Amino acid sequence: MSETSKKVVLAYSGGLDTSCILLWLKEKGYQVIAYMANIGQEEDFNVAREKALKIGAAKVIIEDLREVFLSSFVWPAIACGLLYEGKYLLGTAIARPCISEALVRIAKSENASIIAHGATGKGNDQVRFELSCYSLFPDIQILAPWREKEFYTRFSRTSDLLRYAQQYRIPISATPKEPWSTDANLLHISYESGILENPATLAPKQIYKMTNDPLNSPTEPEEIEVSFEQGYPSSVRKLRSNEIFLTPLKIIECLNEIGGIHGIGRIDIVENRFIGLKSRGVYESPGAKILYEAHQELEMFILDREVSRVKSYLTNKMSDYVYNGFWFSPECDFVRNGILYSQKYVTGTVRLQLYKGTVSILSRRSKASLYNERLVSMDMKGGFEPEDAGGFIRTQAYRLKEFNRFEKEATTLKFIE
Repeated sequence: MSETSKKVVLAYSGGLDTSCILLWLKEKGYQVIAYMANIGQEEDFNVAREKALKIGAAKVIIEDLREVFLSSFVWPAIACGLLYEGKYLLGTAIARPCISEALVRIAKSENASIIAHGATGKGNDQVRFELSCYSLFPDIQILAPWREKEFYTRFSRTSDLLRYAQQYRIPISATPKEPWSTDANLLHISYESGILENPATLAPKQIYKMTNDPLNSPTEPEEIEVSFEQGYPSSVRKLRSNEIFLTPLKIIECLNEIGGIHGIGRIDIVENRFIGLKSRGVYESPGAKILYEAHQELEMFILDREVSRVKSYLTNKMSDYVYNGFWFSPECDFVRNGILYSQKYVTGTVRLQLYKGTVSILSRRSKASLYNERLVSMDMKGGFEPEDAGGFIRTQAYRLKEFNRFEKEATTLKFIE
């Protein structure tokens, strides 16, 4: 092998799997560059850096991608109204193209020909990482240890990884802290596998980290205002304290905090993975849930009915694209730009109430909207001629009358036994 072909950029999390993968790659003769993206997960990055260097990483690169993650990925997802299978706000899926973009950039700058990751062979993340990397860097090679027979037969159980870590003094706790796996970023925390793999098993109450139990949340509701400019969140105002938050990072941090206090954004679902398996996931996305509900309401207030319905179809398509790893595909780019064009008028403010796990819409306002109070009022004509409704109804009734005639004829002729 040449030096370039032996150089690997590893998507490194600092956990058990990627720490063992780092050492395994080193054993196989690779020069490993450990890359960590800060997208809002709670992590001691200095400790993780020292751990990677101790294991044998030739270099450790840690980048703060929080603002990029929000402005380039999360905010467009909010504007597009993405929701997979009507429930999942895509907190993990939307992070993968952000990280992949950085991995490709590092691979190019470090003259590395291989990108490695620790995603399992049964999950979605392997698809998301790899399709994103291939889209941005077609010549890149992907090394996925969990699909390498030598690796997955050697480490068939978590206990095998723990034993390996202990043998080579990788600084990992002797036993897993929690009997499930987690993935966290600014948008959410997900929990899956372990004891959650049985859909009949109740998620333990102590599993949640971002949100209070709605039953134990404050008895007094809280009101906030969320504003948007062309579909993108632009500010949040707490009405009680009149505090205003303007940057993407401050907005999501504020909404995560206040939403978490009131138990907003918990879901426990069975979803369809792209590879064809069903999986059970538990998620908490307080800030994302608030933004989603506020944005949907503002759209209903502003968008034309038929535009809204076409957008709904495109949103479902794009939700699938993002979940399945096609953020950088031509179809996703086309649909994303089509949806974002619909957002050119979606500017305004929504007032919400947060209370015991629910988000309630209180009011909405915008400088321009298709809602015409004068025209719709029951107390004034406002330019609407009531007799026009008669012609409209009679025209609509032709189809119904004709079906009634047809049904009687068909019955008489014994078309239907």
